[in-house]
Amino acid sequence: MRNIKMTIEYDGGRYQGWQRLGHSDKTIQGKIEHILTQLTGTETEIIGSGRTDAGTHARGQVANFKTNSDMDLNAMQEILINNLPQDIIVKKLEDVHDRFHSRYNATSKQYSYYVWNQTIPSAFERGYSFHYAEELDLDKMREACDKLVGKHDFIGFSALKKSKKSTVRTLDSITIEQEGSLIHFTFKGKSFLHKMVRVLTGTLLEIGSGNLSIDSIDEVFETGVRSKAGLTVPAQGLFLDEVTYD
Repeated sequence: MRNIKMTIEYDGGRYQGWQRLGHSDKTIQGKIEHILTQLTGTETEIIGSGRTDAGTHARGQVANFKTNSDMDLNAMQEILINNLPQDIIVKKLEDVHDRFHSRYNATSKQYSYYVWNQTIPSAFERGYSFHYAEELDLDKMREACDKLVGKHDFIGFSALKKSKKSTVRTLDSITIEQEGSLIHFTFKGKSFLHKMVRVLTGTLLEIGSGNLSIDSIDEVFETGVRSKAGLTVPAQGLFLDEVTYD
C-alpha cells in the first residue's frame, strides 16, 4: 500500500473549514476525499497536518492518504486539479514512507495574518485581510512580540476554555512588516492552539492602538483569562503558509 503526501493550496472563503462535516459538503477535506474516492475506486480518507477554521486560507497545507492505486502521481494530480473546485489546488503529490503522518511528524508551522490599516477599506483586499482603521505603533507591537515569543501557557490567547491536554506551546518567532497600508504578521512554532494566531494578532493590534498595555500580556499568561487579551480577528486574513518536516 502506498502512502502519498499532498501539498494543498486553497481559498477558504466559501468553506466551513478543513475538517470533513457530516451535514455539509463545504469542507476542504470532504471535497478532496470525494474526488480521491472516485479516482481510486475505494473509500479514501486524508489526514491533514491540522484543521483550519471556516474562512481561513492555505498556501501550504499538508495531508497524506494511503491507497492501493498504482496510478502515476502526475496523472493523479492532473485529475485532482481538473475535478476539484478552482479554489482548491493540489500543488504536489509525493510517495512517502509508510510511517509518515502529516500531523504527528510536523516539526513546525508558519502562519501569516494580513491587516489593512487605513481609514478606508479596500475592495480588493477585504477577502484576504482584516480592516483595522486605528493608527498603530509598530515599535510597541514589536516590543510586545518579544514577550510572546518562547515557551508559555497560551490558553488565555486561544478559544479554549479548558483542556485536559497541555496548552503550553513554544512560539519560535513573530515578525511584523508593513508595505503601504498592508501589515503582514508572521507566526512560527511547532503547533498552535485553536484560534491562537487570531487572538495574538488581535492583542498586538490593540496594544499598537493603545487599547491594551504591553503588561497585559503578562497578566494573560499569569491568569489564563481570555477576556484580558485582545479581540479575535476574523478568519479571512489568516493563511497557513507552510508545514515543515524533518
